[in-house]
Amino acid sequence: MPYDYSRTDRIGEQIKRELSMLIRNEIKDPRVSMVSILDVEITKDLSKAKVYFDALNQEEHEACEKGLNNAAGFLRRELGHAIKLRNTPSLTFIYDDTEQKANDLSVLIDKAVSSDQKSSDKKSSDKED
Repeated sequence: MPYDYSRTDRIGEQIKRELSMLIRNEIKDPRVSMVSILDVEITKDLSKAKVYFDALNQEEHEACEKGLNNAAGFLRRELGHAIKLRNTPSLTFIYDDTEQKANDLSVLIDKAVSSDQKSSDKKSSDKED
């Protein structure tokens, strides 16, 4: 049986594409720069959408999130023009730090592996003596 690609998934993908272009081309807020839209989750009744994003400048992600949420009404109106839906969902922007956490975890794993490697190398050199 093929994967069931629901209507909300299709609309979410379309919103993701349109928002990416709108943010890049229409938003003039200096807090909102170099943003990637990662995912859009829409409720079944299409009334609300959570938009997960990542910012290139991760230190200023809170200001970026505020800027995006301030522009949510404008973006919703523009989405309504671009996507023909009876009701355009209200937008809530949420910073997604999953990639940063994954990088931090990878660094910790690398440190643990190198520490284990050093201790096993030291034990093998002690046995040779």
